[in-house]
Amino acid sequence: MFYGAMVWDPWLIVAQIVCLQCLYYLALGLSMALLVGTRVPRLTLLYFFDFATLTPRTPTGWCAIGSFLLAAVAGAGFMLYVIERAKKCLDFAATLYIIHLFIVLFTVVGQLQLHGGLSISLVWQSWLSLANTYAFGGN
Repeated sequence: MFYGAMVWDPWLIVAQIVCLQCLYYLALGLSMALLVGTRVPRLTLLYFFDFATLTPRTPTGWCAIGSFLLAAVAGAGFMLYVIERAKKCLDFAATLYIIHLFIVLFTVVGQLQLHGGLSISLVWQSWLSLANTYAFGGN
């Protein structure tokens, strides 16, 4: 594709978003299986979507944090091949983590009273992952 002649193609954008989201969760699943799966008796989606598991107080929490950082670096590599334009990397990285944020909020809506409200660690983790993905994939 020639970069000078950009054509508005919404189906391509949606396909790139879906592809990037799937590849990100694949990378997150593999890194969770390697780092967290060896430490817990049963790896569930709780480690993917519950921000309470991302705690630096336990070794398993550090492994979960490391899994998200590894997935962010892998997401940057995926962006290089799927998006192919450094200009668009921030948009696609932000879209990736906004979708992840909505999934997390949807899964923990009933738990917000339990935790006493939305934790700052969820927002911090989202911004840190977004910055890592953009820094590695955008340049």
